[in-house]
Amino acid sequence: MNPTATTEGARDSAGPARAEDLAAALLTQEARRDPYPFYARMRREDPVHRSAQGIWYLTRYTDVEAALGDLRLSNDRDRMTRAYTALGGDLKALSRLTDRLGRVMSNTDPPDHARLRKLANRAFTARRVESLRDRVQGIVDRLIDEAVAAGPTMDLVEAVASPLPMAVVCELFGIPDEDLPQVKTWFRRFGRLSEDIDASEAAIEQYEEYLARLVRRRRAAPGDDLISALVATQAKDDRLTDSELLSTCFVLITAGDETTTHLVGNGMLALLRHPAQLARLRADPALARPAVEELARYDTPTQAIVRVVAEDLTIGGRTLREGELAYLFLAATNRDPERFHDPDRLDLTRPGNRPLSFGNGPHFCLGGPLAKLQAEVAVGTLVRRLPHLRLTDEAALDWRPNPLQRRLTALPVTY
Repeated sequence: MNPTATTEGARDSAGPARAEDLAAALLTQEARRDPYPFYARMRREDPVHRSAQGIWYLTRYTDVEAALGDLRLSNDRDRMTRAYTALGGDLKALSRLTDRLGRVMSNTDPPDHARLRKLANRAFTARRVESLRDRVQGIVDRLIDEAVAAGPTMDLVEAVASPLPMAVVCELFGIPDEDLPQVKTWFRRFGRLSEDIDASEAAIEQYEEYLARLVRRRRAAPGDDLISALVATQAKDDRLTDSELLSTCFVLITAGDETTTHLVGNGMLALLRHPAQLARLRADPALARPAVEELARYDTPTQAIVRVVAEDLTIGGRTLREGELAYLFLAATNRDPERFHDPDRLDLTRPGNRPLSFGNGPHFCLGGPLAKLQAEVAVGTLVRRLPHLRLTDEAALDWRPNPLQRRLTALPVTY
């Protein structure tokens, strides 16, 4: 059954499309494979709407851009926990995770957020990120060498896109190589929180204990790594608690892993489906940087982010009440024809390209530059080194069942 046809029929018989019909459609297999036609319907018919569960869905570029900078839409952990608890049902379980994550930088509002972000900015500088370029290139080359040596086919996600950010983050934070398999297991469990909350919660607890041990080691014997830099920064700022230091390490190490993996995976799939654009990038390697921006716009890894209403406000003629949840659909804004000309077309040289793929405002993704650097190197190198790269089975492609994230389960290719 076609869910779009079903909801269209409901709209024809009952006036304007009901928000619950549009929200439910995003959970279908059809939307999992391609959510963008469903976002287009939302923007046309009800761009600021309330689902049957009482969650607001925002899909227009102008609305989401403004919302990202509006402090009446909060990212505070305690507010988020109460909001999910109040919803009840399956969503109530998410309150356990929002509470368990503690006061990480991404789960706070100003002034705490500004203080924690300032700490992270001191250690996580653009210069430090750019200094990793040669190391990232070496890791990408090694991963490609290993994949090619293993045979004429590979799962590009498993062979390159997934191990790349893990290797880079271990380099940046000084995580020992021997700990890599266990850390990778924890990260995978984080990424499946919508499928198994119990396993995700247990992994978070184990990972926090591991990070606490690393912090204690760096205090005793500092090194040339980001945890040591954060520990040194804490010594100069007695307002930063040990708990906040640990939470900052948690979010900085964890946040970019899945995003980077699926930026590379989604981006390579888009290029393989658009051979003319792939050929254009192969002919002009200098396009790699703007190409990553366009690939992140075209098929956004973080489809939506969550906010909770801290104070009543009006968006698009609708009143959002204190305590309600709002899903800001970055992926929908990135295909908004009011902001992007011919938005469903992949164009690596798109002029004035300013997608909201990594957010905007005070919570703009701190790890965005590192994710883009890794994607730039990975995509550029794959295109250059594997000139005959192509999909082996389009019909076998599948995505994880999480409408807030766009994550390929595998990307089978031959070369």
